[in-house]
Amino acid sequence: MYSPHTEAERTEMLQAIGVSSFDELLAQVPAALQRGPDNWPPALTEPELMAHARTLAAKNKPLVCFAGAGAQDHFIPAAVSSLLQRGEYLSAYTPYQAEASQGLLQAIYEFQSSICALTGMDAANASHYDGATALAAAAAAAARITGRKKILLPASLHPEWRTVLATYFKAKGEPWLEIVPCPRGGLELAEVQQRLDGTVAAVVVASPNFYGGLEDGPALAQLAHDSGALLISVFDPISLGLLEAPGVWGADMAVGEGQGLGNPLNGGGPYLGLFACKKAYLRHLPGRICGATTDAEGHRGFVLTLQAREQHIRRERAASNICSNEALCALVATIYLALMGPAGLRDVAELCVDKAHRLAEQLTQIPGYRLRFDRPFFNEFVLECPGSATRVRNALLKDGLLAGVPLGAFNSTMGNCLLVCVTESRSDEDLARFVAGIRKISP
Repeated sequence: MYSPHTEAERTEMLQAIGVSSFDELLAQVPAALQRGPDNWPPALTEPELMAHARTLAAKNKPLVCFAGAGAQDHFIPAAVSSLLQRGEYLSAYTPYQAEASQGLLQAIYEFQSSICALTGMDAANASHYDGATALAAAAAAAARITGRKKILLPASLHPEWRTVLATYFKAKGEPWLEIVPCPRGGLELAEVQQRLDGTVAAVVVASPNFYGGLEDGPALAQLAHDSGALLISVFDPISLGLLEAPGVWGADMAVGEGQGLGNPLNGGGPYLGLFACKKAYLRHLPGRICGATTDAEGHRGFVLTLQAREQHIRRERAASNICSNEALCALVATIYLALMGPAGLRDVAELCVDKAHRLAEQLTQIPGYRLRFDRPFFNEFVLECPGSATRVRNALLKDGLLAGVPLGAFNSTMGNCLLVCVTESRSDEDLARFVAGIRKISP
């Protein structure tokens, strides 16, 4: 740990608290619990330290990422980070003195507008903590709106998202969540229809789902609405460059993880949750909504028009107590979407689909390997291996390839299954290396 204090300053502080040395200060701590001397090497000059850091960095082995499962390695245009570093955007994460934070409010307004355009919904909030907590807030909102208590969750939803919802609703003391089996990698209409009754508040539909498969959103929305339930769509924002928007095919609320919109993987965060809904449910949106207005002199300005969170209203009436405006990540998403535009986002989505399907086709030509599920997919698919998927993943790591996510950690019956993700960032050479690596592994 670096300490900026001089020896004279340390002596002055010790004298002020009435001890003669640091050892005396720690005398009451048992010797067995005290840390031994730090055997640091001699200090380096700045040029020497930089050279040492470069030497250490050179030992890192570049890794080509084919892992997804909620965090995907998409290409980020250089302009995103360049614009993000402009001084106008360096602001607190939350507009505590809202109308004095016009730059941040405008950024939030543009973010909301972009998410509405992307999802086909009427309103979006100023971002959410992450995708999983956005879904929890949407499920709770559906229960309030309908006066019902049950949420149908597909088994094909991300397992960690299901865990977040189970934790969130555990304190309510109700059997809120009912898992709908998905033995074929997605929801079956007959299975959902059988479970719909007067107690179901919402049906959750993830498309693409955890296994990469696409669902029949319109048919599921019709089933939900016929029974008086709402439909909550869990979406991948990149996929909406190509797929029909949830608001178009009948979803009432749409939530998603916004990491793919220009935010790097960052070892797992911070990310941002996306939450949009139809106008009828506007007041059930958690967090903040920013609106455009004009001031007394007719100039355009921005204000917070809705603040349904515990900092602004009584905690028990807040739409959510786990929401947070991920302002910087939301700004990244806004810049990314503005740079890409509808045509650019479609190009990215098409590249993802093309490369994922080409890789899947080549892998399934190798004896012993096949797709676990026979259904349309976007850019992720489940590869069934002749043996342990973890063994396959570890073998390809030696070749600098992170081949995917072994699914045995989530489902004990899928120990031979590898969830593979392909984005526009993967080159044809990367695909060829993956296939060659699989061919080298002995059964």
